[in-house]
Amino acid sequence: MTTETDTTREAARLQALKRYNILDTPEDGSMNRLTGLAAKVFNMPIALISLVDEDRIWFKSRYGLDAEQIDRDPGLCASAILSDEVYIVEDARQDPRTLANPLVAGEFGLRFYAAAPLQTHDGHQLGTFCVIDQKQRYLNEAQKLILQDMAAIAMDEIELRLAARLAAQENARQLDELRQQLADKAK
Repeated sequence: MTTETDTTREAARLQALKRYNILDTPEDGSMNRLTGLAAKVFNMPIALISLVDEDRIWFKSRYGLDAEQIDRDPGLCASAILSDEVYIVEDARQDPRTLANPLVAGEFGLRFYAAAPLQTHDGHQLGTFCVIDQKQRYLNEAQKLILQDMAAIAMDEIELRLAARLAAQENARQLDELRQQLADKAK
């Protein structure tokens, strides 16, 4: 059951996601290096940086997966953003949270999923940094910390891009203001 608090929290989360203006942006070299590194470090065939939008899960970076996005409903990332902790499904065929999920029951055959949330400085979970396999897997405590660190690095990159965009907008505003002042003096 969805409460008014849940609805308000989700609206604030979506507003935070829009603030970053990152959805549907081109592939990013540093993000792609992170997902490639995660796949190697965890020895997993798939690593993703996902952003959970209103009705879809969009992949800012993907290693080992061709899809650019999936519907939000079957996606595990939509569940993973509800927690501040690493969300793990070790064997999706045995986990009651995922038995009906089409990514598990369908031909994709997802069995393992681990995700650390991408958390903003003001506490909103925008998406996840996740690793996926089609066989049962486990993460130890050190690996969970590595996944959290990778999510934090991805979020740092997202924050840096926002700061750079805002600084460029402020510089443009100040330049326009200076031009206007010079034009006024020339009159």
